[in-house]
Amino acid sequence: MSDRPEIDDVVFDDDNPEWTEADFARARPVEELPFAAAFSRSAAPAPDTIMVMIPLPRDVVDTFRATGDGWEARMAAVLRAARP
Repeated sequence: MSDRPEIDDVVFDDDNPEWTEADFARARPVEELPFAAAFSRSAAPAPDTIMVMIPLPRDVVDTFRATGDGWEARMAAVLRAARP
């Protein structure tokens, strides 16, 4: 026997009420929200890249970011040129 509720068992959540017609009328696609760009996904990394997380000095990252789009590729080029 399963611990899952039957399909006919309705669970109400007071913290997340069912949407009304007015809620749906006010709803907007995420692309229209002012902060949507912060959540946009960039293109997938090239197959020969790996994602790593390393601590870097803030001023170094800020310097590269200040150069605009593509700063990650420019940083990779500098690291590639400096490798032993």
